[in-house]
Order: sequence, then structure tokens, then C-alpha cells
Amino acid sequence: MARPEAKIDLAELEKVCSMQCTDEEVAGFFGVSTRTIERRRLQPRFAEVMERARAKGRVSVRRSLFRMAAANNVAAAIFLAKNLLGYRDVVNNEHSGLAGGPIQIAAKPDFSQLSDEELKQLRAIADKALPGRN
Repeated sequence: MARPEAKIDLAELEKVCSMQCTDEEVAGFFGVSTRTIERRRLQPRFAEVMERARAKGRVSVRRSLFRMAAANNVAAAIFLAKNLLGYRDVVNNEHSGLAGGPIQIAAKPDFSQLSDEELKQLRAIADKALPGRN
């Protein structure tokens, strides 16, 4: 004998779907399996209610986000700029020399021209930068 069909109220379905609930959450709300929700979605009316409600929910979130951005909420404005306008943060980790060419590395420095005092200062700087190097 087949199990009786689970009762899923379409008005309630619309409410939970408008909040962008996942199929698992919808199933939990109605006390049915996720498979039941997937099967019911094959019914045109059921699928239409779910999709329309989710679309309304997305519009509601977008409206709220636009209000926040218009009220000078910087985080909301940045989010919209990145997600709707394609803006992005660019971090350039590539280093280059003049006109994009290779970085020129000078020859080994000539310390022979330095005074004893200048050499002592360099040694002190090196010792601070590289402790334990003797």
C-alpha cells in the first residue's frame, strides 16, 4: 500500500521559498524528504510557485541592498559595484623594471670606498636585520 501524499500548502511553500530556503530546508519545514520536494517540482504549478517566490525574494534582497547603498552604507555599495557592475579588487604581485622590462640588479656594491664609520653603521644595520648571523 502506498504512503499517503504529503500535504504541502502552496501559500506556505511560497513564503519559505521567498526567503531563499534550500530544498533541504523546505523539506524540513514540511516534514518531508528532499526527494519529495524534487518530485513535486516536476508538477508545473508547484515548480512555478517555487520559482516565482524565489524570484520575489531575490528582488526583495536587491531592493534592500540598494536602499542600504543609497544610505551611504559603504559595504553595500562595494558589494553592488563588484557584483552588478563587474568592479573588482586588483592586486598586482608582479614586479617589473622600467617600461615593464626586467628589474635591473646592480652589480655587487663596492664597499672599498666607504669609511670605517660607514662600514660600522652598515654592520649594525645588517646585524639588526639578520640577528644571529655572525
